[in-house]
Amino acid sequence: MKKLIIICMIVHGIVLHAQSPYPNIKIGNFNGPNEPSIAINHKNPLEMMAGSNLNYWYYSVDGGYSWTGGVLESPEYGVWGDPVIIADTIGDFYFFHLSNPINGSWIDRIVCQKFDKETLSWSAGTYMGLNGSKAQDKPWAVVDPRTNTIYVSWTQFDEYGSSDPQCESNILFSKSTDGGESWSEAIRINEVAGDCIDSGNTVEGAVPAVGPNGEVYIAWSGPEGIVFNRSIDGGESWLGHNIFVTEQLGGWDLAIPGIYRANGMPITRCDLSGGPNHGTIYINYADQSNGTHDTDVWVVKSTDGGFTWSEPIRVNDDPAGKHQFFTWMEVDQANGTLYFVFYDRRNHSDNNTDVFMAISRDAGNTFENIRISESPFLPANGQFFGDYNNISVVNNIVRPIWTRRESNGKLSLYTAIIDMSVTLPEKEEHILALEQNFPNPFIQYTLITYKLFRPSAVRLSLHDALGRELKVLINNQQAGTGKHTYVFDNTEHQIASGAYFLVLTSDQQQRQIKILISENSN
Repeated sequence: MKKLIIICMIVHGIVLHAQSPYPNIKIGNFNGPNEPSIAINHKNPLEMMAGSNLNYWYYSVDGGYSWTGGVLESPEYGVWGDPVIIADTIGDFYFFHLSNPINGSWIDRIVCQKFDKETLSWSAGTYMGLNGSKAQDKPWAVVDPRTNTIYVSWTQFDEYGSSDPQCESNILFSKSTDGGESWSEAIRINEVAGDCIDSGNTVEGAVPAVGPNGEVYIAWSGPEGIVFNRSIDGGESWLGHNIFVTEQLGGWDLAIPGIYRANGMPITRCDLSGGPNHGTIYINYADQSNGTHDTDVWVVKSTDGGFTWSEPIRVNDDPAGKHQFFTWMEVDQANGTLYFVFYDRRNHSDNNTDVFMAISRDAGNTFENIRISESPFLPANGQFFGDYNNISVVNNIVRPIWTRRESNGKLSLYTAIIDMSVTLPEKEEHILALEQNFPNPFIQYTLITYKLFRPSAVRLSLHDALGRELKVLINNQQAGTGKHTYVFDNTEHQIASGAYFLVLTSDQQQRQIKILISENSN
């Protein structure tokens, strides 16, 4: 699913000030970023990584409020889009993508690169799936939380885009047990092959999920609709037959007005939370079973390991007749809550598009739909939006990521700051405020000012860029209403030059700012 996208460089996130239930953060502003992927580090949820077409990465250490990043390079294997970002159980980030090698064929393998947090750089890369000149496309990856094994599935084309009836597409699988250093030989897991046209009769959309006992579950779309396969031995062996899940009327290749290309490929996830729906498998997809004017988002589920499936349940709760598309789903493994992100046109009579999130706390039986974009955008005919958006969830911390078209015609990437553990009243009671320290940057001294709107015990601490606490400056000191100051004397604390975070905490709220310590030039 390829397009040549020319992108400019990023850097810092910008908060948009508008009426919205959740603040929107602009991650990038280039010429054409799309197909974004995002992952939260389970070990440190302040740390997040994202990627986008064709070869860009974005890194945040403050929960997604600000981002830095750069160009992903793999000198030997090349980088050709379809970014997939995951974090393993240790907290390491991986970037999977297609290849464009100097010595080889275009997209002839799936490449994995690992992030070095000390140098803010990526490894040269390893690969899987090389099979002569056959095209390896549309990968996705998942980590087994028990063993840290990485599972990857994707589509192999005999010849990408060919209409030759003898040309096949198949679903392949590989795994790594050593942190992406090496990969098992790719094996085919589909029973019925697809064509190579890259449309509804091509087998695509293989997104692996891990079961409660280390099972591997994968569903995909193709000529049979949505089908499923499973392994109970870590991907070593698979069922000899594929299990039919549901029809996908009209196929996965969707026509959406104003969008160059769209799809409803399935996303497979499993509840590992230990709650009442532990072990339930979910497949999220979109189709036009209600007509080409009415694209809907659906979920089906299995409570017996994928052998039988429910009837499709509609996720979007608007009246019929509008488009919802480019859906992605994640399960919060802390509590089993389901989160969906998708484009939505329920509020418009034209092609203006919002971004919605749907939440289900009862295993997909009912849904709450929430608009999370601060303003709609209007796509342009012929402008490539990629093939997916994405969402990551860790213990009530939710970070969706999507592409939008700005008023100047350029594409940008956005996320929303969604922390579900925090109740969001219509107007939050302000308990404390933390002003930007002055001077900033500083060499030896800076003045930290904070304000309390009612008496409270406060704690002020200094953290490094990875969120680790370095110093407690004020330890649960009772303070009254009004402004207070603290003089940070680095001749006393001896903190090395660099970027840090000040975190101010009261009994009910927390605020943080970035501070910069400069080297003394004398």
